[in-house]
Amino acid sequence: MFDIRRAENGDILLSGRLDASQADKARSVLRTVVESCRVDFGDLEYISSLGLGVLLEAQRRLSESGHGLKLANLSDHLSDLFRLAGFDTIFEIE
Repeated sequence: MFDIRRAENGDILLSGRLDASQADKARSVLRTVVESCRVDFGDLEYISSLGLGVLLEAQRRLSESGHGLKLANLSDHLSDLFRLAGFDTIFEIE
């Protein structure tokens, strides 16, 4: 199961498993982001390569206007994945 929602403070909260079957759901929420935003991975268990692509797509779009995604609360596994993929040079990671 996967859930993505905006918190009252504007953060995007991810939970569950972001895989190919949930990519469109994530994409539709991320397309509503027009300014820099924090994405909380605290409850995300898994992200597929397609899920990574959805985040990258949002980051590229936002960077065109001087904004970006700040990723927070990544598990050790996800942090390693982002580092190995070189995404730690693309995203700000808390």
